[in-house]
Amino acid sequence: MQYFKICVGTLFGAGLIPFAPGTWGSFFTLPLIYGAAIASPLYGVPLLFVLTVVLSLWSTDASVEKFGNDPGQFVMDESAGQTATFLFISFSFTLSDFSILVTGFIIFRVFDILKPFGIKAVEKMRGKFGILADDLLAGLYALVCLKLLIHFVPGLV
Repeated sequence: MQYFKICVGTLFGAGLIPFAPGTWGSFFTLPLIYGAAIASPLYGVPLLFVLTVVLSLWSTDASVEKFGNDPGQFVMDESAGQTATFLFISFSFTLSDFSILVTGFIIFRVFDILKPFGIKAVEKMRGKFGILADDLLAGLYALVCLKLLIHFVPGLV
């Protein structure tokens, strides 16, 4: 079971890519987000969000035991945060969705890497909730920014 938890925690190996594992984890979550939106436009992304949060909390301990505290290889938290970015985003199921996905990805990565507006403080929480919380907050900030871009600059996104 520990092996399977590590597989889930590394998003089936995405976190084992040596350069920028968090970015890869976020990137490989994008097709899951879009697939969930296609499968169920109303409930798909929220259900994926709940699933990624639960899987993150479930698999954290095994990854920490194998790789150390808040390991870079553990990217299920990035997957949850990236999914949060698209919680209330409507997709048109056209080519324009690609720009929405790319823009949301970039905004999330900026917040996740720079950790402004209290994200750094949340990251200091102990345990599995601290490992996850900073990514969720980064995802929520990215969601707000993405919604504002879509609303105020419709041709951009």
